[in-house]
Amino acid sequence: MALMIGTECMSCGLCIEECPNDAILDSNPIYVIDPDLCTECVGVFDEPQCVRVCPMEVIIPNPDYAESQEQLLEKERRILGSRDPDQ
Repeated sequence: MALMIGTECMSCGLCIEECPNDAILDSNPIYVIDPDLCTECVGVFDEPQCVRVCPMEVIIPNPDYAESQEQLLEKERRILGSRDPDQ
């Protein structure tokens, strides 16, 4: 399931730098996570990197985007494939 950032976000920017898929966008007044790019870091890290660095602990599962671990892995493969210049 994709993650989302709660309204308590203080817009510190730590999460933007940590996201391996560039899924976190600067928005006003809080940052937003693109559910099409968020894989919860499945297949890359043991935990979502944005959650790991968030000092406010406001990054939570997005109930509108329920995905299985396999779906998240497939999304990660799709994203990585789109970054591969040979494909």
